[in-house]
Amino acid sequence: MLGPQRWLFKVNAIIGPIIMQIPGHIDPVVTPRVITPRSDGRIDLMGLSHLQIRQLFEESQLDEKAAKLRSKQVFHWIYHRGVTNFEVMTDISKTMRPWLADRFVIGRPEIVEAQVSSDGTRKWLLRTDDAQDYEMVFIPDADRGTLCISSQVGCTLNCRFCHTGTMRLVRNLTPGEIVGQVMLARDALGEWPKGNMASAAPDEDEDEDDDVGHYTADGRMLTNIVLMGMGEPLYNFDNVRDAIKIVMHGDGLGLSRRRITLSTSGVVPMMARAGEEINVNLAVSLHAVNKEVRDELVPLNRKYGIDELLRACAEYPGISNARRITFEYVMLKDKNDSDADARELVSLIRQYKLPAKVNLIPFNPWPGATYECSDPERIKRFSSIIFEAGISAPIRTPRGRDIMAACGQLKSSSEKKSRAELDRLAEEKQAALG
Repeated sequence: MLGPQRWLFKVNAIIGPIIMQIPGHIDPVVTPRVITPRSDGRIDLMGLSHLQIRQLFEESQLDEKAAKLRSKQVFHWIYHRGVTNFEVMTDISKTMRPWLADRFVIGRPEIVEAQVSSDGTRKWLLRTDDAQDYEMVFIPDADRGTLCISSQVGCTLNCRFCHTGTMRLVRNLTPGEIVGQVMLARDALGEWPKGNMASAAPDEDEDEDDDVGHYTADGRMLTNIVLMGMGEPLYNFDNVRDAIKIVMHGDGLGLSRRRITLSTSGVVPMMARAGEEINVNLAVSLHAVNKEVRDELVPLNRKYGIDELLRACAEYPGISNARRITFEYVMLKDKNDSDADARELVSLIRQYKLPAKVNLIPFNPWPGATYECSDPERIKRFSSIIFEAGISAPIRTPRGRDIMAACGQLKSSSEKKSRAELDRLAEEKQAALG
C-alpha cells in the first residue's frame, strides 16, 4: 500500500493542485484547495467523477478493463445508492471489496450541530477535515423541498445586509465538500432513490457532461438545490461545476438542471461560462436599482455595474419565459423600497428585454445589522407595482429565522465583530477586489 504522501501526489495529479488561485482579473484572493492526507493513507472518493475514480483505480494497478468496470459500479453505489461501505456493493466480488476498503473511503461532512426550526426548516453546521465550519439549510414546502448549500467557507464579498458577508473568506469548498452536503441531506431525510435512474455511467467514448438525469420528485422531500448558502459560487466555479455535474449525472443523484439554481452577486465574467458549462437556473442578487445604493449594499457593483450585469443576464444561455432569470431583492426600510424603486426595477427589466421574476425577500435581522426590514404594507405595495407591469414578484415567506437559517443569516463563526471591525473588513475586501 502506498504511503499517504505518494497517494496525495497521485490524487492531486488527477483532481488538481493543492493550491488554487482564483483568476486575478476576477478575484485576487488565493485560497488553498485543501486535501488533507488521512493517517491511514486512504483516499476519499466523495466528489470525484466516474472518470476520476477510474483514473485512481488505474493508478492503483487495476488493469484498464477492470478499472473501467469497477469505477462505474462504485460511482453508482456512491451517488445513486448513497452507500458509505464497500461491503454492501453486492455486484462487486467479495475479494475485490477489501481491496477497495484498504485504499479508499466514502466520506461525509462532519455534523457539528443540527437544528430544526419551529417551521420545519433544518440547519446543519458542518466541519471539514481541516476543521473549517460551514452551513447548509433544508426548507420543506408543500410541493417541494429545497436544499440551500454553501460553496465557500466565509465569503470574499461584503454585501452589507448579509451576515455571511461579515466573515473573511477562509477557503473554497472542494467538489467533495459541496456534493457531500447533498449526500448528507439525503442521509438525514432517509430518502435515497430506489431502482434505476436515467442511464448508466458513460463509456469512455461518451460525453459525460451530457449525461444529465431526468429526475422527478416521486414523493421525496428533497427536490431542488439552490447555491445560495455561504460564499459566492462563481468565485469557486471549477469546484461548483464539478460538484453540480455529479449531482446532475444520470447514474448518480440525477437531478435535472431545471431543479438547480445558482445565485451570484454579479461576477459578470463568469456568468457566460456558467451558462455554457452547467446551464442551471440563474438567480442574481440585485437588491437595488441605482449605482449609489447598490454600491453600498453589494460592493461588487463598483467593479461590475448594473448595466454590465443586466447585459450578462440577457446573454445567459437558454433564458426564456420558461426559464426566467430570478432577481433577488432584499427589502430594506427607507433604503430600496420606494414606489420609484419598484418602477425603476420594472424599467430595467424591460430595457434589457429580460424574461425575469423578482423574489422580494423581507430582510432577516442578525446581530450587529444596521438595516431594518421594510414594513409589510410597503413590501406589498412594492410587489403590486411589479405585478401590475406583468412581472412576477412574489414575497418570500421568511423561514428558519428562529435558528438563524433564513436568507442572509448564515454565519458559521460565533465571533462577534464591532461596527468598526466590520468597516475595516469591508475596506480590506474592497481593496482586494480593486
